[in-house]
Amino acid sequence: MKFEYEEFGTVEDVFLYLTSVAPYGKQVMPVSSYKGYIFSLIPLSPLTGEVLMMVYTKGKLEPGLVEFDVSTKKFRTVSAIERADKNYFIVLTPKSATLADEAIKNLS
Repeated sequence: MKFEYEEFGTVEDVFLYLTSVAPYGKQVMPVSSYKGYIFSLIPLSPLTGEVLMMVYTKGKLEPGLVEFDVSTKKFRTVSAIERADKNYFIVLTPKSATLADEAIKNLS
């Protein structure tokens, strides 16, 4: 497994990046908050899964549904998907994640 990395200064920039690369019409995207990082692992080689891009920033988010507005670059926690013109992320906090552990280890 090979990892590539894109580090951003804020979680808003991570959300902006993920919104721009998401397939058209994808309503909800997963994001992990794990070991001091907020990130998403994106397969760069979808057929083999050998290369993953870790798009990340340092920080922590509480698990739940987050609504992101691209035009204002702001996000907020919500209880349901409310608007078609917003992007949504499900923030997950795994107890353990071997791929994430490997990617984080390689950052050092």
